[in-house]
Amino acid sequence: MGIFKSIASFFKGKKDKKEALKEKDEKSIAKDDLDIISKPKPKPKTKPKPKPKPKPKPKPEPKPEPKPESKPEPKPEPKPEPKLEPKPEPKPESKPEPKPEPKPEPKPEPKPEPKIKEDEFSDKKLKLEKGLEKTKKSFFSRLGKALLGKSKVDDQVLDDLEEVLISSDIGVTTTVKIIEALELRVAKDKYIGTDQLMTMLREEIIDLLLKQQTLNSFNSLNDTGEPYVIMVVGVNGVGKTTTIGKLAHKYKNIGKQVMLGASDTFRAAAIDQLKIWAKRVNVPIVSQQMGSDPASVAYDTLQSAKSNKKDIVIIDTAGRLHNKINLMNELSKIKQVMGKIIPNAPHEVLLVLDGTTGQNAFEQAKQFTAATDVNALAITKLDGTSKGGVVLGVSDQFKVPVKYIGVGEKIDDLHLFNSEDFVATLFS
Repeated sequence: MGIFKSIASFFKGKKDKKEALKEKDEKSIAKDDLDIISKPKPKPKTKPKPKPKPKPKPKPEPKPEPKPESKPEPKPEPKPEPKLEPKPEPKPESKPEPKPEPKPEPKPEPKPEPKIKEDEFSDKKLKLEKGLEKTKKSFFSRLGKALLGKSKVDDQVLDDLEEVLISSDIGVTTTVKIIEALELRVAKDKYIGTDQLMTMLREEIIDLLLKQQTLNSFNSLNDTGEPYVIMVVGVNGVGKTTTIGKLAHKYKNIGKQVMLGASDTFRAAAIDQLKIWAKRVNVPIVSQQMGSDPASVAYDTLQSAKSNKKDIVIIDTAGRLHNKINLMNELSKIKQVMGKIIPNAPHEVLLVLDGTTGQNAFEQAKQFTAATDVNALAITKLDGTSKGGVVLGVSDQFKVPVKYIGVGEKIDDLHLFNSEDFVATLFS
């Protein structure tokens, strides 16, 4: 019985289990039916079909539109650049003419100062040529006659040249030096022609002048900061006062503070004349009555210049005759007095010589260089004489450099002397 119960319970359990499974399946089917009813909603899940819309991603394929970027292919359009072949238009590249637009460089033209200097140089050259015209004609007229018909240089040619130099007021001493130098050079080459002789003569003259020439400048100043003192000496009538006025004008034009001293107290006219120049140039002047002590005037002038911080002092002195010993000795006294106010004053003792006096200028130079320490020469009136050779002769014989030359009556007709310019003008 127990076995049957067990079997019955087994089949009963199996039946229950089967029914349970059947019930579960029915529930599952019911659930599926419900799902199916609700599934119309999932049909929207077909929206994933829009996922094909990502197919528009191929729209990035329009990225190949950057292929239109192949528009660089229009770079071939630069082929129209060959249109640049109208580069012949660059013929208008005369635009480099705009390079003349560096005409703004004319802004440096504001440095027209150099241009002014060029104008001044040209003006000075013309005045020098005009001033030496008489000397040049006279010298070359004589020289031409001496060398006429000569092709080679011999003793006779040199003798004739010697006479020409002496007659041109170059002086015997200087002439001998030049001829001896030429003889040595000719001896080395016996086939030297007259043309070469002229070149040699020019070189020897320049050499003699350069030995005496200093660096001439209107910028002379005393390194101590005290006034630079110029004492002007010379005989009556050579143009001392006029030279002083022109010097004051030159110095003032370069910005120097100038003061004049009228130490020529022997002539009332001399004092008046210097006052006229001082007014014309617009510089102060110190003077006393006629007959006053010249050294006293010089003393007062330096005192005033020092206290008023002047740059340049120019002292006029009486037109002393070179054969008047007492008057010549007066120069030493004036120098001593000035040296007490400003050490080493005067810094420049300027001897003025008249270029028209020829050989007489040598005698004047001899007396003045013996009486005082002349260290500069001013040769005036060269425009009115054919005796310009005195410039070379006096400078060489007395070992004093020519600093100024006068070639006209105008206020700007006093020039710094340059030996090369002088000789070049003479031989041009």
